[in-house]
Amino acid sequence: MESLSLGMSSHAPTEAAESQLDVIIIGGGPAGSSAAIYTARAGLRTLVIDRALASGALGITHRIANYPGLLQPVAGADLVSTMRAQAESFGARFIQAQVVGADIQGVTKKVYAGDDEYQASALIIASGALGRAASLPGEQALLGRGVSYCATCDAPFFRDKTVAVVGFNEEAAAEALHLARFVRKVHFLSPKRTLQVPADLKGQLERLPQIEMSMGARLRSIEGEGKVEGVRLADGSFLPLQGVFLYLQGNRPASEFLLGAVPVGDDGCLRAGEEGQTPVSGVFAVGDVVCGHVKQAVVAAADGAVAGMGVDRFLSGRAGLRSDWG
Repeated sequence: MESLSLGMSSHAPTEAAESQLDVIIIGGGPAGSSAAIYTARAGLRTLVIDRALASGALGITHRIANYPGLLQPVAGADLVSTMRAQAESFGARFIQAQVVGADIQGVTKKVYAGDDEYQASALIIASGALGRAASLPGEQALLGRGVSYCATCDAPFFRDKTVAVVGFNEEAAAEALHLARFVRKVHFLSPKRTLQVPADLKGQLERLPQIEMSMGARLRSIEGEGKVEGVRLADGSFLPLQGVFLYLQGNRPASEFLLGAVPVGDDGCLRAGEEGQTPVSGVFAVGDVVCGHVKQAVVAAADGAVAGMGVDRFLSGRAGLRSDWG
């Protein structure tokens, strides 16, 4: 990984590097696409680098119904595609590539994606939280077909059904409580014997009759033909259900490519002020990659809009860009 150091400069110049951009946005989900709409519409030369349409949390969401303006549920990938098309209509350019490193301390921000180098005067990091790698048999095949990483997004689609929440942290507990408002039964499967949640939250879980707690329960696989039909536990038993919500340890914001150039929290999240400004001048962060971010598409899109306007002010030198890092 030595070639990914912040001082790397061995990449051949690209068309984008030869004609320097105004802003590079890493991530094309709701946060990145919304930011691109605002920067491109402001006349800024905008490049969005994203791994793939369905690489982010919204892109892999089977249906979304709580985004403002939607009268009918739509696939997350369709919503992302519409956002991108709108950004492109204003002149933003999208490319599919994996960002592998960045040099962001100078006035010119350099981003390395694949074998190419891209340069801009500002950078917006909207790379999201990619979640854990699919390590359970059946997880990837049934993603969007009963497997979900967001109860707040998908709970209404499981009304009166039986589901499992797998995890042991505060996020898993909160999502289980949300699910209990919609489903018939929640099997809370904790791979650890002790939950890492506040006592009052644990008490709420234990008091609800539709939540059944199973401590020390480890999943072997998620099973079903075309849709989730149940889970196989480590002891060999089979638990029939229609949905599995996974909150296992390992959900980390995608910030590794920064190689520590921006201060991060314990879980790798980026520290950003109200308008997305990080402690590094000219570098903004929005969406699920930010510490304490509410994981909802509408929030990510709003944050992207704010950061997009912030970048415009930053590049034009206008006053008024507020930051917690003053």
